[in-house]
Amino acid sequence: MRSKLLEMAWLWLRHQLGSLLSRWFGERIAQNGGRFKKVMITALARKLVVALWKYVSAGVLIEGVDVRP
Repeated sequence: MRSKLLEMAWLWLRHQLGSLLSRWFGERIAQNGGRFKKVMITALARKLVVALWKYVSAGVLIEGVDVRP
């Protein structure tokens, strides 16, 4: 399960460049010079799970997400 969540986080970064979470990740990596990339991708995966839960339960989308029909 953990490996799938991490893969989802990497795919999120690749396909959702303008989203709030992608910008958060980029800022955090830039602050640390890229040293904590593995730690931060795990944090991003956790944030994505929370965001997915909010979307499923209440229909709340993350700011900047590109949703295609």
